[in-house]
Amino acid sequence: QVQLVESGGGLVQAGGSLRLSCAASGRTFSTDTMGWFRQAPGKEREFVASTKWSGDRQYYAEFADSVKGRSTIARDSAKNTVYLQMNSLKVEDTAVYYCAARKYGLGGVRADEYDHWGQGTQVTVSS
Repeated sequence: QVQLVESGGGLVQAGGSLRLSCAASGRTFSTDTMGWFRQAPGKEREFVASTKWSGDRQYYAEFADSVKGRSTIARDSAKNTVYLQMNSLKVEDTAVYYCAARKYGLGGVRADEYDHWGQGTQVTVSS
């Protein structure tokens, strides 16, 4: 059974940092496009970042304009885990963050392009 489990969310002050984790299980995700989305109360789910590796080389990464320059993605292939590092957090980053996987294709900024989803982790940024 394919499963994605996010963790690392929490309450942080504006200007702080968080590292979100997405642990994948059920099959290998080494060649998947892995994506991060977020959904704030009353808003639609929106794209945050996506990435894809070939072996140990990250050859694709895309970030939403809203987080570009203050976010990075890393992977621990041994743990089948992808990390989203977010720095200089803003109040408007407050949302539930979801990890997603897409087995075929490259990238993707629409939620319907992804096959599997995690349950989400809450990130709250206080002023």
